[in-house]
Amino acid sequence: MKLNTIAPAEGSKKARRRVGRGIGSGLGKTAGRGHKGQKSRAGGFHKVGFEGGQMPLQRRLPKRGFVSLTNARNVEVRLSEINDLRVDEIDLLTLVQANLVPPRALSAKVVLSGQITRKVVLKGVGATKGARAAIEVAGGSVDE
Repeated sequence: MKLNTIAPAEGSKKARRRVGRGIGSGLGKTAGRGHKGQKSRAGGFHKVGFEGGQMPLQRRLPKRGFVSLTNARNVEVRLSEINDLRVDEIDLLTLVQANLVPPRALSAKVVLSGQITRKVVLKGVGATKGARAAIEVAGGSVDE
């Protein structure tokens, strides 16, 4: 085998569409766009959700509820991840430095997932009821 003899498999490469190159190309005249209408014209696109002037669905439906913008910045941390840290006093900055929470996180909460076998002190970090009990059984404490 030589580099100049290598060729792709038969039928694996399809010729690109050459629009407007005469009737023999199969895409002459209207270039596969049909006749008239918005989509046949240059720049014939529309806004997402546009319904031809009819009141769009997202405006017909009533507003409902409230979406908190800070909710995505409240992070959960597993108890097993806390156990793997080599620090006894854990706060939000420690969790950021250990890459357990993103730098933009506003708050963190430890959830009961896994086990903890050593004494840790949580400062400024929340904990669920089960996680708090597990930390206290291991000899640690939670200061919120």
